[in-house]
Amino acid sequence: MNQDYIKPDAWSIIEEGFEKDRVKSSESLFSIGNGAMGQRANFEEGYSGPTFQGSYIAGVYYPDKTRVGWWKNGYPEYFAKVLNAPNWIGIEVEINGEKLDLARCIEVRKFRRELNMKEGWYHRSFETVLQNGTEVRVDARRFLSLETDELGVIKYEVTPLNKDARVIFRPYVDAGITNEDANWDEKFWEPLETRHSLREAFVVARTFKTHFKVATFMHNTLFRDGKELPVKPLTTQAGDDKICLAYEVAVSRGEKAELQKLGGYTVSMNHAEDKLIAAAQEVIRKAAEKGYETLLDAQKKAWAGIWEMADITIQGDVKAQQGIRFNIFQLNQTYLGKDARLNIGPKGFTGEKYGGSTYWDTEAYCLPFYMSTKNQQVARNLLAYRYNQLDKAIENAEKLGFTGGAALYPMVTMNGEECHNEWEITFEEIHRNGAIAFAIYNYYRFTGDYSYIPEKGLEVLIGIARFWKQRATYSAAKNKYVILGVTGPNEYENNVNNNWYTNYIARWCLEYSAEQVRKVETEYASDYARIKEKTGVKDTEIRQWEEVAGAMYFPYSETHGVYLQQDGFLDKELIRVSDLNGSQRPLNQKWSWDRILRSPYIKQADVLQGFYFFEDHFTREELEKHFDFYEPFTVHESSLSPCVHSIQAALLGRMEQAYEFYLRTSRLDLDDYNKEVKEGCHITSMAGTWMSIVEGFGGMRVKDDVLHFSPKIPEQWEAYSFKINFRGQVLKINVKVSGTEFTLEGETALTVIVNGKQVLVKPGNLVAV
Repeated sequence: MNQDYIKPDAWSIIEEGFEKDRVKSSESLFSIGNGAMGQRANFEEGYSGPTFQGSYIAGVYYPDKTRVGWWKNGYPEYFAKVLNAPNWIGIEVEINGEKLDLARCIEVRKFRRELNMKEGWYHRSFETVLQNGTEVRVDARRFLSLETDELGVIKYEVTPLNKDARVIFRPYVDAGITNEDANWDEKFWEPLETRHSLREAFVVARTFKTHFKVATFMHNTLFRDGKELPVKPLTTQAGDDKICLAYEVAVSRGEKAELQKLGGYTVSMNHAEDKLIAAAQEVIRKAAEKGYETLLDAQKKAWAGIWEMADITIQGDVKAQQGIRFNIFQLNQTYLGKDARLNIGPKGFTGEKYGGSTYWDTEAYCLPFYMSTKNQQVARNLLAYRYNQLDKAIENAEKLGFTGGAALYPMVTMNGEECHNEWEITFEEIHRNGAIAFAIYNYYRFTGDYSYIPEKGLEVLIGIARFWKQRATYSAAKNKYVILGVTGPNEYENNVNNNWYTNYIARWCLEYSAEQVRKVETEYASDYARIKEKTGVKDTEIRQWEEVAGAMYFPYSETHGVYLQQDGFLDKELIRVSDLNGSQRPLNQKWSWDRILRSPYIKQADVLQGFYFFEDHFTREELEKHFDFYEPFTVHESSLSPCVHSIQAALLGRMEQAYEFYLRTSRLDLDDYNKEVKEGCHITSMAGTWMSIVEGFGGMRVKDDVLHFSPKIPEQWEAYSFKINFRGQVLKINVKVSGTEFTLEGETALTVIVNGKQVLVKPGNLVAV
């Protein structure tokens, strides 16, 4: 049974009522971020119940030494930890001599939290009775500024309800932080310097090994019933890694004691190491001059600008509407495309699981969202991130015995080095190389910007093609090239031979890379000369790629008329998921790994992932046959699975099934389908939710430089709309039961194909189809 305590609301995530056993889940769901930093929705005041403290800074990580039972050649030296950063949000609160702690209060009433996605803020309020009998109301609102991405803002109010109160606020900054997820229980932060004044405090700390330096700062302002008070700390506690300033406000019953706290981080990635406190003081100065209301207004405007382009509206189904907006909101909180050094981590700023900031998820699932809802430079930054790490990809391949500039992109990375230490994934899930190449193709297909390939992309394609050429083995018995010992996207199958998806994308990469080398040689002579000088690519080598591609082996069942997921798939006991006892799910929490590997159960779309990428290589009948064969064995225990199935079910006209998969992908975290949301949200799969609507229900495709649509609508909806930024023109699509409307923002008319027919859309004119 899924959780269902989140109130349905079109623009907000709302929880009502305080339950200790869902605190960790809510800390994930109500997380906030601004692309540069983020945090779980931990209480500002102390909480002695079970909690997962988490603040994170984009790009800051720690190389935790790999922990394995025994070492094998090629193992990554470390597992990159997403670092729990110093805490700036903390405010201990004392009321009439007793600390506020919801785990210990006599009663908690009217508890409510709201994550307002439209305006980009998080609010929590409650009434409580302390052990000393004092009744209070607390209101706390916070946001992370999009305008100044080093800044966070908190407004914390305490109102005594039954008696006068002496309220002491103890705001602090604390670098004495440990990770929830650590291999050796090491400390990751080394304190270097502390500094404080009447209202400000700074702690400078450095990560061990990676030596990122961070100044964590705060600035405090006090109010009584809205009137600012002079600031003089009662006490100051200053240690090596923590500074706490204590302020007293005496309030009568019904009066408000209020602390406004500015906080955040300045980081050595962006400032000179000896100027971090000065940079923080400048952030504080500018923010304090503006004041809370001006900062909040700027936040609302910034989010309005994002929603203007990225919003998807759904009429008649509030849970579906809430789901898609939650997904779009979290994607924008995680990555805004401003910094090509950053990427989209699978947990974003909501948790520490899956160390590392970059998976193949970015290229396979996130790129289409950012291409369509931002400008093309954002998508280009995502591609440039991989180009900038090409040398490391070549190093990764060399560690495994590959030569001659072959490149293997990492399964998990922070800086281009492989930093994931499960051998069956690290060494065998090599299909990720294909997604990197596919993203280059997908970017050109969507934007029409070929310049990326001669400038940067071709070098990446050459490295990837060299890898596939060496990774394939000629089988004399089959007179074909085979790829042995791999794990496909379906991680419930390890160390298999001839995973169909892996073989298929390898063949495609070899053919596509050869085609691009020849095109650049013919049409971009100076770029080709530079690339040839750098890589040593030769015509004989390209012919070898084509030879391997032309003789690639694909397992196939004549009996079933389908490609087999891998050699030996039909040797399994083919019991459908529908015949499994529900108490056995999720398998990864109930079954041994041995049992999972011998079962036919598919964690996520595998063969069907190939049919999604290469849809135009197959007939609709072939898709239907493969969908009907594989979906009944798919448990969807990867967050990346339901969206692909939703898109394909919509293509096959199975709208009820498409809708069910959409709801599952859009509310995966809100309803906690996989019983793991307390560890953080599934950020990268959220882009798949967007694809489920735009590519699934909307049927959007780009073919021969033209946008195609085949709109369908679930019977649960009255209408839905979305926008696409296509080659500098913004097209709005509004799908109703009665038909589809197109409007265009741009200078020139745009031809689109709707259900196979040409439609001309002129700027400012609404066209109904």
